[in-house]
Amino acid sequence: MVTSELLSLRNVGKATLEDLTQLGITGISQLAAADPDERFMWLEKLTQKKQDPCVWDVFAAIIHEAITGEKTPWWQWSPIRLQKKT
Repeated sequence: MVTSELLSLRNVGKATLEDLTQLGITGISQLAAADPDERFMWLEKLTQKKQDPCVWDVFAAIIHEAITGEKTPWWQWSPIRLQKKT
């Protein structure tokens, strides 16, 4: 069984942990230095697939938690993502 401190974050499960691993992020301190826009774009490049926009929301939520310790639901970040597009 894989154990990672990243699994202690509210919105990190198996799929997100796999995404983070592909991105080379293995710890919370690395995540705290990440940017959701950059990580989302890199994931699309690495997988050569269009990612669900909600992946950005998850990245934003877990990066926020890594920085502040505040656990927020990933869907709280959807309006922020949508606002960025306008």
